[in-house]
Amino acid sequence: MDAEYKLSLSPVRTEDAQGAAKDIMEATQAKLGFVPNMYRTMANSPGYLSTYTHGYTQFRESSGFTPQEQEVVFLIISRENDCGYCVAAHSMIADKMSNLDAGSLSAIRSGSDLPDSKLQALAIFTKHVFDTRGMVRKTEASAFLAAGFSEKQIMETVLATAVKTLSNYSNHIFHTDVDDAFASYRLEEMAE
Repeated sequence: MDAEYKLSLSPVRTEDAQGAAKDIMEATQAKLGFVPNMYRTMANSPGYLSTYTHGYTQFRESSGFTPQEQEVVFLIISRENDCGYCVAAHSMIADKMSNLDAGSLSAIRSGSDLPDSKLQALAIFTKHVFDTRGMVRKTEASAFLAAGFSEKQIMETVLATAVKTLSNYSNHIFHTDVDDAFASYRLEEMAE
């Protein structure tokens, strides 16, 4: 389902950005060589972009999840939120940067079971957190912990859900165009 309403705010050019948004966009340009369209739309609210990037960075640096596990979390949430932009972006990151195996990436993208039991447990738990809006049940928490994850990582899964909700919803209300860097990873059934 596509968002019916589309914000009329224009994507912000780096040179026109203000405050924290300008700093974030300049740092992103230096690091990636481009500023993703999602950042340009989020920059209409510097607090929005700053909140997103701060939470995203903290999850990446402090969650205790491996890069592959981080992508499982981000992809499950983005898929459940029907965010074609983030599914494409995180599929590219999973494939090219985080080295998530092709079988697991394909399974997430198609909504199938993952071949690795620990990653499957993570996917199930992440979807549970998403579906229950954080009302975690004992059975699901026990299965997550039994798979080798920690209680701190329950909190980190909630953080990732909050961060991806910010990005997914922004992409919905802006109908954000998928950047060329991610375009080959776009899922056709997810139009954004």
